[in-house]
Amino acid sequence: MDVKIEASWKAVLAEEFEKPYFVQLTDFVRNEYLTTAVYPPAGLIFNAFNHCPFDKVKVVLLGQDPYHEPGEAHGLCFSVQDGVRFPPSLQNIFKEIKSDVGKPVPLSGNLTRWADQGVLLLNATLTVRAHQAGSHQNRGWETFTNAVIGKLATQREHIVYILWGAYAQRKGQMIDPSRNLILQSPHPSPLSASRGFFGNKHFSKANAYLSENGLTPIEW
Repeated sequence: MDVKIEASWKAVLAEEFEKPYFVQLTDFVRNEYLTTAVYPPAGLIFNAFNHCPFDKVKVVLLGQDPYHEPGEAHGLCFSVQDGVRFPPSLQNIFKEIKSDVGKPVPLSGNLTRWADQGVLLLNATLTVRAHQAGSHQNRGWETFTNAVIGKLATQREHIVYILWGAYAQRKGQMIDPSRNLILQSPHPSPLSASRGFFGNKHFSKANAYLSENGLTPIEW
């Protein structure tokens, strides 16, 4: 199957694209885009990969679902397009960055600048129906994104995995902590941020680990 994805990922995931679950997933997603409103725009489904080639990944930040309201999702977890009001979780992420590394809250919630530095902003499910959170879960995307994490876990090392909340932490079980840094805390959602997300210092910890391993820190 000819999947429109960045070349290094296309090579690494080639066998995945031929598996029956992915063929079924593709049929489902294609039909959804033809018959209802789906986010992100079709050309941005693999945006996280296109900005962050396989051999350039330094940090993996795991989300769950794309945003499901108009104009928000563009294929990068937690990120919104320029000019869009910050969702509550993203507001809390920026608060923690300011507290942790002293960087002021930016004017835009577009995190493409992180992706271009080697942060894979990966949602577990890459598409969603408008106004229906979780509507494309259990259709095959989770199997695909598990394969992505598996490829990184077996073929790369010295990656920082940032896992916020129980859902992301379950997906992190295949990662070898002796070869990578795993950072875990509650989710930045307002429902849980005060229970350990604030003060987790994940951004400075990630950069310290990257520096220790001869890699350029992320400009958060």
